Amino acid sequence: MIMDKKEEVVLFSSTAIALYGYDQGMMSLINTNQDYLNTMGIGEKNPLVGVIVSVYYLGCAVGSVLASLLADRSGRKVSIFVCLVVTALGNLFMFFSGFGYSKGAMTMMFLGRIIMGLGVGGIDSVVPVYSSELNEEGGRGKALAKEFQSNIFGLNMAFALNLLVTKLLGKSNQWAWRIPIIAMQIYPVLLLSFIYRLPETPRWFVFHDRKDDAKAALVDIYGEDEAQGKLDELVKASEEESESSVGYSDMIFPSGNSFHPTMVTVMGQVNQALTGYGAISVYGPQIFELLGFGVSNAEYLTLGNYISYFFLMTLAWMYIDVLGRRILMISGAAALAISFLILTVFGALAYNSENLGIPNLAVSIPGCIILYFATGMFGIGWLSEVWLIPTEIFPSTSRAQGAAISVVIWGLANFAVTLLTPIVFNNLKYWLFLIFAATNAFAMWWTWVYSPETGGRSFEENQSFFEDAKESGTWSVRKVNKGEFRHMPRSEKSNGENGESAPLLGSR
Repeated sequence: MIMDKKEEVVLFSSTAIALYGYDQGMMSLINTNQDYLNTMGIGEKNPLVGVIVSVYYLGCAVGSVLASLLADRSGRKVSIFVCLVVTALGNLFMFFSGFGYSKGAMTMMFLGRIIMGLGVGGIDSVVPVYSSELNEEGGRGKALAKEFQSNIFGLNMAFALNLLVTKLLGKSNQWAWRIPIIAMQIYPVLLLSFIYRLPETPRWFVFHDRKDDAKAALVDIYGEDEAQGKLDELVKASEEESESSVGYSDMIFPSGNSFHPTMVTVMGQVNQALTGYGAISVYGPQIFELLGFGVSNAEYLTLGNYISYFFLMTLAWMYIDVLGRRILMISGAAALAISFLILTVFGALAYNSENLGIPNLAVSIPGCIILYFATGMFGIGWLSEVWLIPTEIFPSTSRAQGAAISVVIWGLANFAVTLLTPIVFNNLKYWLFLIFAATNAFAMWWTWVYSPETGGRSFEENQSFFEDAKESGTWSVRKVNKGEFRHMPRSEKSNGENGESAPLLGSR
């Protein structure tokens, strides 16, 4: 056997997360392909360019809720399988948009983007729950950060392929935008061919009173010796949690018991969108052009930025379980706010360089360095943390709902940002950087005041923060439990591994 079941789950989860990174990199150069724009019947600065990109996120929002419901009713594997099929179908709609015809091409593209969003949103919602229920050892933060590094791999793969076919075929060739789209099929096809090897989660079987199936799955994952003990633990947990089930109404209404952790989840995703990096990922070449680079150099520099992003993400999984989620998010937002403030100045100088008599490279090169640094700081501080925290603050009975809410907010927030970015970009130019400086400053402030440190603590300990906050009548982290949740626990358990503080995915 080349890999055990836990390793197979890690590989599967990482590949699934790389899927939505691919879409971000894929659309970057498609948006500037002349044949694509002509096929859609729009100009490069037409607001519909942003609408086509952003409707995908609406699909993600809806897909996450539908997939979580299907996952609870029919199983995690069934839900993931359906989502992969839907993703592949949406991708085919995109590929065949305007292929041999022109009337209705944009409608076909819109349908493809929405359908693919339904599938990818469902994957983003269910896969973290699936993997968390199948793995119990290792550093949770480190494991998820590694998975999100594969997301950046997907981003790099898409943009590199896009850039290659664009250089070989030119921006006026339809295959320069159709090839990167159809190449995305490799992800759902590989995952669909591999999913049969993976077990359904024993926790789902137990919750549906299928103890024999749960035992068989546990034997498959842990072996005969550990299976019975694990089964007894799951049965006990199921009996306890069935007495305290949590519904969406408890999460989304202020009177609900889980409203506070839901708002921590919601604001984490809103603030991640406000960092601006959803827009930077999709409109990377245009950002570098704004800093004074020519079209070709801007495209190569965008690829370089994504490669740097991938390697700097290593620092995220090195430090997320050492320094904690909160400190990385606060320092990341602070670094981004300062970086975008500096980029506002460099953007203004680049835009007016001819009038000011400033050599282009004198502004472009330091601006490029700052943008590379800012991208790395986003990866370290904001890429994985906002997906990790919901798995640490919600009980098992509401973990799927918490993950779905997280994806819904992510989808809606990125829909708004990617829709408005090209409009704001075309009208405000370099002042867009100043807007992102302000939104990152807000993200830093909100996280500092309201987001508790969840690393290194058991679920019961994290839940106690919300109980204490309710008793104290405040959500301010420094005022709850004498500010203990401003930082990692002072006295750590061994590797932070205990019960619900156990990591999302097994260590390798």
